Amino acid sequence: MEKYNKIETVYVRDEKTKKVYPQYRNPDIAFLKDCVWQFTEKVDGTNIRIHWDGHKVEFGGRTDNAQIPAHLVNRLNQLFGGNANEELFEQKFGETEVILFGEGYGPKIQTGGSYRDDVDFILFDVLIAGNYQPRESVEDIANYFGVDVVPILFEGPLQMGIDYVKTNPKSVIAKNGAMMEGLVARPKRELRNRSGGRIIVKIKWEDLKDLVEENK
Repeated sequence: MEKYNKIETVYVRDEKTKKVYPQYRNPDIAFLKDCVWQFTEKVDGTNIRIHWDGHKVEFGGRTDNAQIPAHLVNRLNQLFGGNANEELFEQKFGETEVILFGEGYGPKIQTGGSYRDDVDFILFDVLIAGNYQPRESVEDIANYFGVDVVPILFEGPLQMGIDYVKTNPKSVIAKNGAMMEGLVARPKRELRNRSGGRIIVKIKWEDLKDLVEENK
């Protein structure tokens, strides 16, 4: 089962001091910084893959060896397991290979207890026959299976997202006013670099808070 692409941080981090500097880590990101980006909330949970191979459904974590917490497995079985859900996959995708990428979150998963009182799955990307799907398709598939999808908070140049995270905003997903971990940013149109890698970055409060303190 294909793993989800690694999302790099937006700024450079010094290897020795671990200090973050306000310089774009990737020249491709720097070149595209003024195009229209979509910003979604980054959920602090565990990466989950829902794989349809054209005949059956299986679950995976970030890697093939990752262990999924038992209470989350139970929830995934409710959402995607069993014959009825298998028929839904077949009805929607036929024999085409599909991977739903999402985050398992809730109590006993990272800081998931700050989001909600029960464990759940939230979708953020879909890979069909090796191609990542546009946002409209991701939302359609989330609606089809009755699951949540990470919300688009706003669109604009990359600096807009950086400035937003610097305010240490509250999560729009959490039910109890917890602070947001950060954002995931991608161009409004799916783009890849010369090596075929996706253009996508994460902007985390933990990475930017020292810069905020320095500028006070």
